[in-house]
Amino acid sequence: MDKIIRCITSDGAVMASAIDSTDIVYKASVIHKTSPVASAALGRLLSAASIMGAMLKQDNASMNLRISGDGELGALVAVSDSFGNVKGYVENPSCTTTRYENGKLNVAQAIGNGILSVQRNYFGSEPYNGQVKLVSGEIAEDITNYFAASEQIPTVCALGVLIDKESAQVLLSGGLLIQLLPGADDSTIDKIEENISKLDSVTTMLAKGMTVLDICKLALDGFEVEVLDEFEVKYACGCSREKIASIIKSMPKKEILDMANNEHKAQAHCRFCNKEYVFPEEELIKFAFKK
Repeated sequence: MDKIIRCITSDGAVMASAIDSTDIVYKASVIHKTSPVASAALGRLLSAASIMGAMLKQDNASMNLRISGDGELGALVAVSDSFGNVKGYVENPSCTTTRYENGKLNVAQAIGNGILSVQRNYFGSEPYNGQVKLVSGEIAEDITNYFAASEQIPTVCALGVLIDKESAQVLLSGGLLIQLLPGADDSTIDKIEENISKLDSVTTMLAKGMTVLDICKLALDGFEVEVLDEFEVKYACGCSREKIASIIKSMPKKEILDMANNEHKAQAHCRFCNKEYVFPEEELIKFAFKK
């Protein structure tokens, strides 16, 4: 099971969150049958959404991240609850995979130019919406830019997905988010910058056997670190036949009967888990007359 952790320095100057999202991203790649570059792009966004969702302060809140680019991947969507459980999809999961000269996946090219949209949903309140232009398409840099431009929070984000070149299978995935809080002074900033310059990539640290706590402690080296919370996270869709049936039942009687008479069925497809739900004509008629 994947794990996420949130830590803060004892002086309240810096917060760090780290996630091992390997199982989440592997499951997403299997569900959506993603190409290597699509796995990397979606995996990075899922990791970011999970970290940001876990930062919400309401149990029933949710975090929606959407990248709308003009590249071959099309739109990418990730949705997290306030416990870091996450789901997502990519518009073109079979996107052509290209690489940089150093062999790394060229996620930026697959995404192209576009917009990162962030929506926080709180029960009983209007959602908070933020939007920034993509600065690179590498996602981690775009998350960093979002926090700086929309929330004025100095942030460093690192995201990584390691994929086997031969099998195209997801081997490792994770993320790290570091934020300077109001108590940070120049010496704190200098030390954090020094620490960041020495860090390996997230997947390299995971490959070395480091835990999410190890990663946070290394990022916050030189500070006394307190753990705020640590918990398991997973890929979780939450759709069900009952929920779809409830939506159909809420439709006007005439519309339900029109579907029964003209289409002889109602069919729904979940983009997050790829499940198909089919309601035959007889069931639709029962829905219509039970209203």
